[in-house]
Amino acid sequence: DVQLQASGGGLVQPGGSLRLSCAGSGFSFDDRAISWFRQAPGKEREGVSCIYKSGTTYYADSVKGRFTISRDNAKNTVYLRMDSLKPEDTAIYYCALERGPACNVVHWGIDHWGKGTQVTVSS
Repeated sequence: DVQLQASGGGLVQPGGSLRLSCAGSGFSFDDRAISWFRQAPGKEREGVSCIYKSGTTYYADSVKGRFTISRDNAKNTVYLRMDSLKPEDTAIYYCALERGPACNVVHWGIDHWGKGTQVTVSS
């Protein structure tokens, strides 16, 4: 029974920081890439970041230099550290299980979606 759960969202002021967590179970965690997506009202879902089994990372241009993805396989958890947050970062953030050990950011291959966590950036 594959489970994936995002947590750690909340309300922050512009320029603030949050760390999101994605806890997984029911699969071989250290064999799979994990990705983060976000969706704001009226906008298309956006692939934000992804971390390969190897530790190689991907970031969307909109978050490069501000977000940092990492993983702790011993805890079956992937993190997304978000710094210098902007109002346009406001969205529901979801983590997702990739098909294999690498991320395909052209044609996303997602096996399972986790329940999202709300991030609101506002003064």
